[in-house]
Amino acid sequence: MDRISIEGISATGYHGVFDFEKREGQEFRIDVVLHVDITRAALSDDVADTVDYGAVSQLVVAQIQAGPWDLIEKLGHEIAEAILAAWRSVAAVDVVVHKPQAPIPVPFSDVSICLTRQQSVHTAIIALGANLGDSAATLRSAIAELREHLEVLQISPVAITKPVGGPPEQPDYTNQVIKVRTTLGPHELLELCQSVEANHERTREVRWEARTLDLDLITFDQLRLDEESLTLPHPRAHTRGFVLAPWSWMDADAVLNGQLVSRLAEAAADTKDIIRL
Repeated sequence: MDRISIEGISATGYHGVFDFEKREGQEFRIDVVLHVDITRAALSDDVADTVDYGAVSQLVVAQIQAGPWDLIEKLGHEIAEAILAAWRSVAAVDVVVHKPQAPIPVPFSDVSICLTRQQSVHTAIIALGANLGDSAATLRSAIAELREHLEVLQISPVAITKPVGGPPEQPDYTNQVIKVRTTLGPHELLELCQSVEANHERTREVRWEARTLDLDLITFDQLRLDEESLTLPHPRAHTRGFVLAPWSWMDADAVLNGQLVSRLAEAAADTKDIIRL
């Protein structure tokens, strides 16, 4: 992993176990190392593709000025967690907190703590489908767009499936399933999927209508969620052959709700009409 280092960020904070430290304050100096893949930024030469180290420095100063806390261990933890929350592309961060004016009754040059924190990494299953335009090309493009934000671990073979529900006389669907690894949370991943759909002019005027692109979040780790905006696992995935069949082709040992996906695929009513490419 590449690294971006910022050393000697300084500000006055009010941290310490003694009352006078919280009252009078003192200088704290922070060193930060961001572990991040800079390949995309190196190719594009675009600041939007990297981590803004000026913004990181401002965040660090804000954390120094927050609190107060008794321990510099707490300060270091808060800085690390704030950075990871603000920049999901940062895989890990090293933080060194220096307290050169610590109240120690012997000569010394510095007191510091160093800690490392990592992003939480999640695994998710996403189902893709399209039946307008060049569907196969659309799915390839959607997967490429997702790769810009997360790691694609597995891609299923392509399936040609009959429409299930919705208006009659629709074209056949092209379907795939992918397994991804991401630092995004479930709602953030859903938003990413919806933004990719929007890039391909997806509309939602009629339920189960023909569409240029459909991305469904099927599972997210072992999370169970029942909200108006998001239900996990996907509430209808266990009956959808167009999801289950390509998923089982990709991973014969995959499990959904405690059952083998391959067996669920065999039982799904629409599986018999699916063509594997």
